[in-house]
Amino acid sequence: MKKAWGMVSFILFCIGLLLSVIGGVILPANVLIAALLVIFGLVIGIVHVVYAKEVTDLHTLLLGTIALLATTAAFTPITVMDAGKIATSMLVNFAALMGPVALVAAIKALLKIGLEK
Repeated sequence: MKKAWGMVSFILFCIGLLLSVIGGVILPANVLIAALLVIFGLVIGIVHVVYAKEVTDLHTLLLGTIALLATTAAFTPITVMDAGKIATSMLVNFAALMGPVALVAAIKALLKIGLEK
């Protein structure tokens, strides 16, 4: 059962990544794509948290998400052929996918740390 949910999570992540790229290039700031990415992110986050072995797994996930969110606006100043806008749009979409994952992981990590004391 754990392996099946892991595969569902991986497939949703791949679809979400593809939607982030396609949405960033073709349909930037599309509400439907963003909503779908948030839903995928919630499912991925819940599956990841349920099957995470240790809090350090959650910390690694949170650190990666923080790095992603920090780089989201870094490409905006690139003005050649709107490459910066496209890259930023793709990263914003990807952040919409990973934000809920990080939120669920952060809640789980905080609860686990709080319950240990």
